[in-house]
Amino acid sequence: MNPSGWGASVALCAAVIACKVQQDASSEPSAGSASSGVRPPSTSRLRFRDAPESGEVTTAVRDALSRAAREKRRLVVYVGATWCEPCRQVHAAAEHGELDAAFGNVDLLEFDLDRDGERLRSAGYRSTYIPLFALPSADGTASGKQIEGAIKGDAAVRFILPRLSQLLAE
Repeated sequence: MNPSGWGASVALCAAVIACKVQQDASSEPSAGSASSGVRPPSTSRLRFRDAPESGEVTTAVRDALSRAAREKRRLVVYVGATWCEPCRQVHAAAEHGELDAAFGNVDLLEFDLDRDGERLRSAGYRSTYIPLFALPSADGTASGKQIEGAIKGDAAVRFILPRLSQLLAE
């Protein structure tokens, strides 16, 4: 392959790969919760639930599982970051109600990779890419059933939707 073809191939791969989890998060901008705005109270909307900024992940997940069960909703552990383009796309789609038809009974317990990475790993929530959508076990640890990553750009949400639907069908 000639040098200009090689560069085009590298650029194409970079456009398709999702946000790769950094081993040293200190090289990335500090990030709080990737969410913005008020969470909708309706039970027919996908809801982001902010995870506590400290404490055991397993405790936070068990509490969220209990709440979701009382409200007859599904809980998914979500890990993102403010610097992650597909994560921002998911948030925008949720805020505009674009995910409600498929996931109106789902609560996403949202953790930030930069803030919560170490404590997530200690509870078994590990991934190479974000966003991470993981089904928790009853004890709050990761069940091993998860999807991770997306493509960048406008098609990110369309890429995630069928995979998330398949995960929730498990």
